[in-house]
Amino acid sequence: MEIEELSVYLKEGNLHKKAKEQLYWPNVWNMYIEETTSVYNCLTTKEALVRMISEVNFKNRSQASSCEELGVWIRVGDICYIDFGINYINEAGFQHFGVILAIRNNKVLVVPMTSNVKAYRDAQGNDGKGHLMAIGKIEGMHRESTLFLNDSKFINSARIIDVKAHISTNSELFKKIKQRFHEMIG
Repeated sequence: MEIEELSVYLKEGNLHKKAKEQLYWPNVWNMYIEETTSVYNCLTTKEALVRMISEVNFKNRSQASSCEELGVWIRVGDICYIDFGINYINEAGFQHFGVILAIRNNKVLVVPMTSNVKAYRDAQGNDGKGHLMAIGKIEGMHRESTLFLNDSKFINSARIIDVKAHISTNSELFKKIKQRFHEMIG
């Protein structure tokens, strides 16, 4: 299924909308289901499950304008469990932790993080990995963590599933994270 093909259906759907939808929608839907099935058939069980979890999170959370509507209260410096959704290569996706740098109008600037040992080693070394920042083991977390500074983004706070830990905004570590973030964006 190609984007151009879907766009044609969308444009044609504007003329005599109900009649066109009845003609085109079942065909479009069946093509989508076939393609999605073929994608899922190529995934490992773990890859399929994280996608499914993201789809359920999207269904349950996408209409909320903030995490507070869902009973999750946040503040700057919190380390949260977040569903970033489906990702492209070299992006944090699905369910990951992230640290909150700022909160503006129900959107949250977060820096995704990982507990991947190789990323932690790379962040500690001097091998040109300036987009990584090792932050050690934060109280409340189970492992040493690494920030992906170049993957920072504003998200709807409804993507935040839970708060797991906190880095004091007055701490040297938090100040260093903000400094490295500013260096990253130039």
